[in-house]
Amino acid sequence: MKALRGAQKFRLPWRRPFSVSGIRREIKDIADLPNRIWPKYQGSHRNDSYAYVVYKLMHQIETRNNELLALQWPSPPRNILLVKKEGVETVTDSLLELAKLGLLAYSKKPTNVPSHVHSSYPSVSLLLEPHVASAIHNALPFPIYTTTSALDSSRSFLHEKVDMTTTLGGDGTILHASSLFATTPNVPPILSFGMGTLGFLGEWKFKEFKRAFREVYMSGAGAGYGSSLLEAEGGKPNAEAGTVAGWSTIRGKSMGPARGARVLLRNRLKVGVFTADGERIGGDDSTASAKGDVYAMNEVIIHRGKDPHLAIVEVFVGGRFLTEAVADGMIISTPTGSTAYSLSSGGSIIHPLVSSLLLTPICPRSLSFRPLVLPSNTPITLRLSKKNRSREVEVSIDGVRRSHGVGVGMEVRVYGEEIRSPDGLWQGGVPCITRGNVGIEANSDDGWVGGLNGLLKFNYPFGEET
Repeated sequence: MKALRGAQKFRLPWRRPFSVSGIRREIKDIADLPNRIWPKYQGSHRNDSYAYVVYKLMHQIETRNNELLALQWPSPPRNILLVKKEGVETVTDSLLELAKLGLLAYSKKPTNVPSHVHSSYPSVSLLLEPHVASAIHNALPFPIYTTTSALDSSRSFLHEKVDMTTTLGGDGTILHASSLFATTPNVPPILSFGMGTLGFLGEWKFKEFKRAFREVYMSGAGAGYGSSLLEAEGGKPNAEAGTVAGWSTIRGKSMGPARGARVLLRNRLKVGVFTADGERIGGDDSTASAKGDVYAMNEVIIHRGKDPHLAIVEVFVGGRFLTEAVADGMIISTPTGSTAYSLSSGGSIIHPLVSSLLLTPICPRSLSFRPLVLPSNTPITLRLSKKNRSREVEVSIDGVRRSHGVGVGMEVRVYGEEIRSPDGLWQGGVPCITRGNVGIEANSDDGWVGGLNGLLKFNYPFGEET
């Protein structure tokens, strides 16, 4: 018996109670993923009913800083789109590190994946743009998802499937990620890591990615290990997603409802191009040639392009004729875009929480033509005058040039996007996740002021070293 027990003891380490799945370097269609989860954004309680005010005060889910909103997931996000800056090897390496260490976990741990993966986020799927997916999928030991259909269908799938977007790069990368949703009024939350040249819009540093993802992922979970609603369901598998529902599968306690991720809703422009007869000009479902209105996070620009003559543009504000601009072009920008091309053209800097539009001429002939700041709900129309010497001018939206320009008599109509519905719900805009937590006293530096001083060198004295 002793010999038998000794033999069993010797054989025990070599027994395999479970099988290990092979490494799967696959690219799958985004259509196979479950539909997106729609988060809510909780703001100040000024316009809420009395009962809801009492509820929020009891649960402490309102933001102390009224302008920033609290991200509330009804259930954990599952489909995360990663967008990276092109042509930078270090950014690609960071994306691979992010994917391997911080996001995916499988019940059977591959041998070449760090052990942290096993305890991270078991229900998350990664989405990549097609050219990125084809370039790096061999370096990942799990399947990734991308769009494999035509352009119009692929954008529709992004709108229907993406729960959250993560960017690795600079401000241009954030604009590109926003442009992927330029034809839909509902943009998924964007978590951005500053790895570009300027990084005025991205507050997070890449070394903080574990903390950042946990804050965003757990935002909306109740106190304890998971949502009480989902825990009441016993953590049963979700039939649609094929994964475990709820936050209870994540190690460590949640941050509680008072410590949700903070969100800044950045206003967008709603842009439409019309013929001289008032008919809408459309094409495919893209920024360059959209079927309907296009949303712009930064600006819409009318420019003379390669033509040597100044453009002559009739400007209408609120349906009334304002002026006839003789200039290289015209810029209509959001507060977010006020630090971009408009700033280089002499426009004012506007805080992103100020609901407004900025009308800025580009190199006007008249020195008395100054930039104007208008309410965001003011419609602005730019019409190419019959006096214009060239037959067409260029139109670009967030740096994407439209496939067809604007001819004589044609109009570009611009409106500010509504980010709050009549019933008081926050919607629309570009939800940008900021550093820090709701319910914690904000620092005197709100990020925007620090960006002006640190990045734009606002009013920096001449002759002093930076």
